Amino acid sequence: MSATMSGSGPSAPCRFAHYFVICGIDIETGLEPDALSALYQWLEADRLGRDSEDMAAGENFDQSPLKRTFKSKVLAHYPENIECNPFDQEAVNMLCMPKGLSFRTQRDSLTPQFHSFLITREDGSRTYGFVHTFYEEVTSPQICSAMQTLHQMHQAEHNTSAHKCPSSSSSSSSSSSSSSMDSLASSLDEIESPSSSQGTRRSCGCSGEGYDSLRDTLYVSKAMCLITAMPFMHAYKRFLSQIHRAVTSNQPPPLPLESYIYNILYEVPLPSPGRSLKFHGVYEPILCQRPGIGELPLADFPLGEAFRLLGAENLVQLFTCVLLEMQILLYSQDYQRLMVTAEGITTLLFPFQWQHVYVPILPASLLHFLDAPVPYLMGLQSKEGTDRSKLELPQEANLCFVDIDNHSIELPEDFPQFPNKTEFIQELSEVLLSFGLSPDGGKTSPPPPVTTQTSTLEAELKNMSLRELVDDKKNGNLGGEALDVLELLQGNPTLERLQALAKRTGVKVARLEVLAAGQKGTGEEGVGGRSPAEEEELRNAKLNVQLREVFAARFATMFADYESFVIQNSPDLESWLTNREQMHNFDKASFLSDQPEPYLPFLSHFIETQMFATFIDNKIMSQWEEKEPLLRVFDGRIEKARLYNVRAPNLRSSIYQKCTFLKESAQAIEHRLRKIDHTAIHPHLLDMKIGQGKYQQGFFPRLQADVLATGPTNNKWSNRTCSTQRRVDRHRQQNEHLVLDNDLKDKYMQEARNLGKNLRQPKLSDLSPAVIAQTNWKFVEGLLKECKMKTKRMLVEKMGREAVELGHGEANITGLEENTLIASLCDLLERIWSHGLQVKQGKSALWSHLLHYQARVEKNQLQSESPVSNGQERRKSESSFGLPVLRVSLIQDMRHIQNMGEIKTDVGRARAWIRLSLEKKLLSQHLKQLLSNQTLTKKLYKRYAFLRCEEEKEQFLFHLLSLNAVDYFCFTSVFTTIMIPYRAVIIPIKKLSNAMTTSNPWLCVSGNLGDSGILQITKNVLEMTFDCQNLGKLTTVQLGHDNSGFLAKWLVDCVMVRNEISGHTYKFPCGRWLGKGVDDGSLERVLIGEFVVPCNDDEGGRGSKTPPLQRSPSQIRRISITSLTGRGNKPTTVQIQESIGEAVNNILKHFHKPEKERGSLTVLLCGEGGLVWALEQFFHHGFRTARLFQKNVFVWDFFERAITCMENADQFGDLQETPESLGLNCESLYRYVNGINNTPRNIGKDGKFQLLVCLGARDRFLPQWLPLLAECPVITRMYEENALLRDKLTVNSLVAVLQTLHDFPITLETSLTKCVDL
Repeated sequence: MSATMSGSGPSAPCRFAHYFVICGIDIETGLEPDALSALYQWLEADRLGRDSEDMAAGENFDQSPLKRTFKSKVLAHYPENIECNPFDQEAVNMLCMPKGLSFRTQRDSLTPQFHSFLITREDGSRTYGFVHTFYEEVTSPQICSAMQTLHQMHQAEHNTSAHKCPSSSSSSSSSSSSSSMDSLASSLDEIESPSSSQGTRRSCGCSGEGYDSLRDTLYVSKAMCLITAMPFMHAYKRFLSQIHRAVTSNQPPPLPLESYIYNILYEVPLPSPGRSLKFHGVYEPILCQRPGIGELPLADFPLGEAFRLLGAENLVQLFTCVLLEMQILLYSQDYQRLMVTAEGITTLLFPFQWQHVYVPILPASLLHFLDAPVPYLMGLQSKEGTDRSKLELPQEANLCFVDIDNHSIELPEDFPQFPNKTEFIQELSEVLLSFGLSPDGGKTSPPPPVTTQTSTLEAELKNMSLRELVDDKKNGNLGGEALDVLELLQGNPTLERLQALAKRTGVKVARLEVLAAGQKGTGEEGVGGRSPAEEEELRNAKLNVQLREVFAARFATMFADYESFVIQNSPDLESWLTNREQMHNFDKASFLSDQPEPYLPFLSHFIETQMFATFIDNKIMSQWEEKEPLLRVFDGRIEKARLYNVRAPNLRSSIYQKCTFLKESAQAIEHRLRKIDHTAIHPHLLDMKIGQGKYQQGFFPRLQADVLATGPTNNKWSNRTCSTQRRVDRHRQQNEHLVLDNDLKDKYMQEARNLGKNLRQPKLSDLSPAVIAQTNWKFVEGLLKECKMKTKRMLVEKMGREAVELGHGEANITGLEENTLIASLCDLLERIWSHGLQVKQGKSALWSHLLHYQARVEKNQLQSESPVSNGQERRKSESSFGLPVLRVSLIQDMRHIQNMGEIKTDVGRARAWIRLSLEKKLLSQHLKQLLSNQTLTKKLYKRYAFLRCEEEKEQFLFHLLSLNAVDYFCFTSVFTTIMIPYRAVIIPIKKLSNAMTTSNPWLCVSGNLGDSGILQITKNVLEMTFDCQNLGKLTTVQLGHDNSGFLAKWLVDCVMVRNEISGHTYKFPCGRWLGKGVDDGSLERVLIGEFVVPCNDDEGGRGSKTPPLQRSPSQIRRISITSLTGRGNKPTTVQIQESIGEAVNNILKHFHKPEKERGSLTVLLCGEGGLVWALEQFFHHGFRTARLFQKNVFVWDFFERAITCMENADQFGDLQETPESLGLNCESLYRYVNGINNTPRNIGKDGKFQLLVCLGARDRFLPQWLPLLAECPVITRMYEENALLRDKLTVNSLVAVLQTLHDFPITLETSLTKCVDL
């Protein structure tokens, strides 16, 4: 091992390629069934109770041997190992040949195929693989004989079951579909041979197209692969293509293949950032270029191909799903299409990076990875003829399914659109059209076959050039010098004339022709001296970078000021890493409040993702260590935009701004490819043993391992890169030592970076049952940790001021953020219920489980023929107020959701049920009840499923129980158009014997979404139910009667109204008479509601809850405020002034909140502590309330007498000399008081005062009316000397306070202003 390691040396990270690998059939071991496929079948058979011994053998004689998968092996790889990139043999073998070995005959297509793959390690680092798969004739008699035997066994099996041939496939498919993973496997196992397109096979695949060793030539797949650190896809593809051409060519290559492989492994360096490189393949030079440090990072996979396959709109939708970290499944027959789409879409994420499971090519034996309950981006190969409708996936509630070959995409529900999506797609379309591509995408022609023949003249010219190159003893950088000579000579007109003359006379200028031939490449002259292939690569590179610039510009616009909201509150890296989990790193509420309204649905979801959290973490850590490369480039873009003033000055503007870097970025690429910065050492003869690796056309030779095992130890480039690497290493170590002790830093860094992440990348190379179990255990731990973090975040954000006092940071939560967090919780619950699922029915695993539970409960009820509680419990809440007990029932809540015609899908029903349970504070209780049926859970879930891990399940339910500490209205506020049953109960004050009335009472309930209209109540019936469209949060109740009969007086204590679906109950205190000649003579009262918090003994967090959202005037005050003056309960002048100030402040705060987050303004005006209540105290201070002829005097009486006095003064001319503004104020006061008195509604004197205050606040008259009332002569008769209304200083102060309301538009509920004509 030491010898091989010394060959790799410290320069290995700077090499252009790390490994060269050959995969194929091992002649010595012969035909072996695919071990991974057999393992998967064994696991499934064991779970389903089948005969696992047969499965373990991997034999399946029902299937033609040409269709079966056989085990491939890594036949050779060079070098043996590299320290910075250890060789993972199992993973490389699996991804080089994901289907295993493929056998074909001369009747089948033998076209070579190219695909790429990548291996993502658990730390997120990536290694790329580029694979050229071709078919090689099988010369081993043992393999041919074995294939013949297998075919005969298959034929015999077919003959014995021929009488039931049509039904055999259906029966096998039905049995295999007994589980979701089985059906997925069965749909993918039906591998169609490429020859099936030429002729249709019979139903069982048994025909004359089988294998006969006497008449057929057998071919087997073999793969050449380069393992690399960077994705120079076009360069590696061209190199491998030339190697294959050399293998299949009529003539042997100019040099042994070892020379070319040695050259790319050890002598071709990675180009430096911002530089271009030329190296030589077998027949042609190969160019590549690397972006500079200020440019977008390297991305060589053709984005144009991804846009052609999906179209601009579909790709933007897919891009949005990836940004929101949904589960993404790519589906295509072609491995390279999977890779191009996956790499293309992750490339566009700049400056963000995908943080979760990333497997662009998922081998068929690893289908259980789709069971992962975490965000993932995976690619699954489809088979020809496979129907998408039959593809049963483990979970689809949050899945984005991308059918690449059919150019279609299936999106999850509740999907927010990308900001400025229309303009964004338009800009992308303009770029695509400029390169001749349709923005709509569409069918593309199949990739052209790799050419294996060249013209005789071309081969001769190239061989001349290569022989001359081999004879050169220096093996130096002659390519660049020859190119310069050619350019000089081609630009000389005299030489051109001489060359034309020589051509006519038959004289050859050999040297010049050879140089020119080397430039032509394929025998055709390209633009600017480049070959057509190079022109195509340049075009792809320019298209790539321009498309990426458009995407990068979107993020630069949306996050131009993100730094302003980053919270940096740690003195050093160590303390930040230690307290990372408890810290808020980004001021999300302030950031969202600074964004344009159309951006919010997307941004509120996106800033909750792991990729955004990692981006902010990198930003914070950049103050102590070197900036992460993507962050450095992005910050540079933002700084450049500020310097050039590209962004509009208004941050809230949603005006679309186009990218301004397109031309500049394309020119940088063209410049690099036009002027090559470095030409690598040419391939040359090696010190090889003679006689080994003899050329045989069509067969890849056995390479000399000792030559390729180690690289050079004394060339200049190797020494230079070694010394550079050592300097970089020393510098890094010094920095790390200065910042923090290495071990401690690594420990904290790993923990901090993995915070909030689930299993990032499954390991492909070890798939034993023990490892699969360990992987699932990691999933379980990850789900539990995610549940803990989500519930904690929801609590901290929702608890508002209480959370701030506890030191948790942000002061409140907007409705948009709350909705985002709840949607995220719904997604988590769906992923938990999808983990380890045995039988998949419908797209929502949670709703499917609920339906199974419902069916069992209802079946038990029918069998017992008696009503069963089925988990119904009495809820100790409103029964003491007169409302009948609301039973808690999981089944009843399900029925409510099932009756909602607006919801059409299972996913929608599951999310509605979660929201309803959360609003009722029953989510944990319901789920505990659902999981208590262990028989059902065992039937539905595998042993390793999260829901069958008892300890984790209990912790999960406990975390959900903590959400009961706060109040949510997440069901009521979202489903605004559904019909809801309400129950209303009128509670009289019975002790005064006035519980009954002979009048005809009526009721009208209002909420923030509408009102119920007038509802007539049956005489002497105090309870009623009614259905109406969702009223939202209830605010007011209008209660009245028609004053008929001899018992027309009614003393009402309160009205209770309950939403029968959500269980939310509101109390509307009254405490007053309704009737003529009693109290203030009111036949109708507007009552203000307050939310009643249920008191459950079994609810968690009983002592810590948010205060009620709505408060109403207390019952004591409602009984008679006027009577308080005689009871020694008079508020002081200071208390009255403070209450007015607080009432006005609450209204001002209301308008400073975002419009969607405001509560009820009616409560702030008319509720307890509201403006009406505070002004009523003001007017009652010093009010003379002596009884005149046994009648109470009300404040409204003062207003009426004041108006009469002013009218009299006006008639006698006393007001004619007053200022015009004072006259207008008097006129408005007359109009409003008379308008209220003339209304047909019998709202009583206190009701009229309330209405006058509300109208005066709305129309900005209150500050003008107060001085008029204070100066009115009536005041001396009705108010004592020390009354606040007679204190000019106090009145002026009150006027100033009330004037602050003029800046805001006060709107009043219809229940207040009904029938008032002004």
